[in-house]
Amino acid sequence: MVTIVSDDLRVSVLVSSSSGNVTYIETPKHHVLVDAGMSGKKIKESLDSIGKDINDIDSLFVTHEHSDHVQGVGVLARRYDLNVYANQKTWDAMASKIGKVPDEKKNIFEHNKIMTLDDLDIQSFAVSHDAADPQFYKFYHNGKTFVILTDTGYVSEKVQKTIENADAYLMECNHDVEMLRNGMYPWPLKQRILSEKGHLSNDDGARTLMDVIGNKTKEIYLGHLSPENNTKTVARTSVTDILEQHDFGVGHDFKIMDTDPKVADPLITL
Repeated sequence: MVTIVSDDLRVSVLVSSSSGNVTYIETPKHHVLVDAGMSGKKIKESLDSIGKDINDIDSLFVTHEHSDHVQGVGVLARRYDLNVYANQKTWDAMASKIGKVPDEKKNIFEHNKIMTLDDLDIQSFAVSHDAADPQFYKFYHNGKTFVILTDTGYVSEKVQKTIENADAYLMECNHDVEMLRNGMYPWPLKQRILSEKGHLSNDDGARTLMDVIGNKTKEIYLGHLSPENNTKTVARTSVTDILEQHDFGVGHDFKIMDTDPKVADPLITL
């Protein structure tokens, strides 16, 4: 039985990296996941680590069909009777990867829409990535907002406007450009990552934050780090330096927080 003690929006980045992504979001009436890029067993263990029961999850929002975002979608939907939300092209693209999902649990949620689940509003927005129809989400509850934006090669003015002045962000900082250029990846893969349908670098993530941070913003998670082309220290230092050079109050007005490919971030209240 779920015990509710407040009317807050609470979040935890359970895992985030180029090998797996799952985020937990909680309101008094809903406990949801965004993506399921690990096995069902590991997602359950990750939820246990922050004191949450996987049986309380009611909904799962999918951003796109890449395996680091959908590995556990089918298992969770079948085993825990979850409602799963994705746009039609993503459903089509991930069908062979996730197995059968009961028709009554499949929900079409196209981009640039807003849906309401009781006390939780969710806004979808399209991004530029090499997937069928990638989209990410902005969550609203009780005057608080949380934005997830990873897996995009660039951020348009339209997206900037959609996500500005959120209380918290999970922002992509996938790679350090020099580490990527000098690394062991084959050149076609490097080109793909650096392209407008690839991933945001640390510097790109910082510049995006400069455009969207507002007076409400208090927490920023740096996410989707590549273990081959980035480190937590490099990402945090790069983003902090750029923001401080432009007079943003890092550590005063808002906090910058790491994410991890294996260890869940503590549950925070926005």
